[in-house]
Amino acid sequence: MSVRQEENSSKADILKWLAVLVIFALGLYANYHYSAVALPIRIIGWIVVFGVMLGIASVTTKGRIAVNFAKEARVELRKVVWPTRQETMHTAMVVIAIVLVMALIMWAADTFFLWAMAWLTGQRG
Repeated sequence: MSVRQEENSSKADILKWLAVLVIFALGLYANYHYSAVALPIRIIGWIVVFGVMLGIASVTTKGRIAVNFAKEARVELRKVVWPTRQETMHTAMVVIAIVLVMALIMWAADTFFLWAMAWLTGQRG
């Protein structure tokens, strides 16, 4: 029985994805046909079209998986311990200091190698 149910679900999902494509195509056509209408109104129309498309897509098998993934990601995001402002500032200062020190070291190495190459090739007295 589950094979038959899965087959029916697969056919229904295909029809739902086709509906999403048709709605998108109709949205493109409407956007082109009503190009003289003010842009903010057309943007509101696109928001509605994308909302309907997402609503239909979310009831498919792949859509349910995506919605479930988004919910789990949100739960995990709430578990993150974000640094305080002071910790962020201290870390930023350490990064800036290290970048400056490395820049000075690389500048000194570049200057030394430039001097050494000039000395070896006889370009500096």
